[in-house]
Amino acid sequence: MPENIKPIQKILFGSPGTGKSYQIREIARDKLGIPLDDTTHTVKTVFHPEYTYADFMGKLLPLTQGNSIIYKFYPGHFIRILGMAYQGLIDGKKDHYLLVIDELNRGNAAAIFGTVFQLLDRESDGWSSYEVDVSDMELVGLLEAMRLKTIIQDGTIEIKEGKTKIPCEDFCQQKVHQLLASKNSDGSRVFSLIQHRRIKIPYNLSILATINTSDESIYYLDSAFKRRWDWEYVKAPHGSDINIPEKFLDVKLIINGDEQETWLYYIVGINELIKSNYQVIRRIEDKQIGWWFIKPENGKVDLNQVKDKLMFYLWDSVFSRDKRPLEQFLSTPNQPSVKLTGYSDFIELTEEFMMKVYNIGKENVRVIIRREDFEDYNDFENDTDFFDKNSGS
Repeated sequence: MPENIKPIQKILFGSPGTGKSYQIREIARDKLGIPLDDTTHTVKTVFHPEYTYADFMGKLLPLTQGNSIIYKFYPGHFIRILGMAYQGLIDGKKDHYLLVIDELNRGNAAAIFGTVFQLLDRESDGWSSYEVDVSDMELVGLLEAMRLKTIIQDGTIEIKEGKTKIPCEDFCQQKVHQLLASKNSDGSRVFSLIQHRRIKIPYNLSILATINTSDESIYYLDSAFKRRWDWEYVKAPHGSDINIPEKFLDVKLIINGDEQETWLYYIVGINELIKSNYQVIRRIEDKQIGWWFIKPENGKVDLNQVKDKLMFYLWDSVFSRDKRPLEQFLSTPNQPSVKLTGYSDFIELTEEFMMKVYNIGKENVRVIIRREDFEDYNDFENDTDFFDKNSGS
């Protein structure tokens, strides 16, 4: 894996379906040298309202063995990846390791991180500026994550090597001297911390998280927590600055089994509709949709998928405060005063709604295309090189 890589501590935020999770995979591969879905270097978790500090650091759970019950400590997601990163340093590897936290703001992040929050401050060498103490159980979980065999004897943590049992402090002291002698200062630093029952985040451990900013049933992130991260906005497809993933070039909307227009125009049109109603929609950047809001199946998006997911999202989340923009948008010379008294009224007009947003999207994308100096629109539709050059995939 690449050397001299700086650790990344970043939150990717944006509207639903913009590909935040996919972008994390690209960052892992391109910037950290971690292959996609490499479980030997990556630990993934999802925060939710019931996720706790114990899930993050580790917890003691009962385990039935025959007629008896024993208690076993299960390392949490953070302890597991920290142990993997520590072991990499001890082994003298140049590998990097990654903790991925999806839906960071759906859990109480401040409570989940607890004292680990202090470790998010980093020095120029990539190590945490501060260190925090860990409990005996957390220390055991960390040692096991480092592939060390531990035994607790009379309240003392011991390391088992073959048939020999060595108290943890003595074992760490031996390793400090051995690794210093072999000029492995990083590995020596790890055991020096463990000897004193303390931890730091090392330079070979990155943390990437995602936030779905449209989710209103979330926990508040305070400014002290926010400032310890880099932030990257993942833009929804709209306006004149647009990258179209190659996978969406041939995706079509299907109505009653019949193929309609290219799906990308509908997405752009919906976002332009949302933008145009900025006066009644709070935080319009959070309410728009990404390419992956509805995942195509075999290059198709069925109208039933639109009804089941998109239309309800627009009704319940985007235009929840005021339905008048939808009524005005759906009104026509033949039906000048559409009234949407309930969701059923809106869902019955799905086809008409999609036709209107398609027209907006097509016109908007045409503006983008003209900037590429295509002499004829038909030439553009047949020119896949354009999409290859501007693909966001």
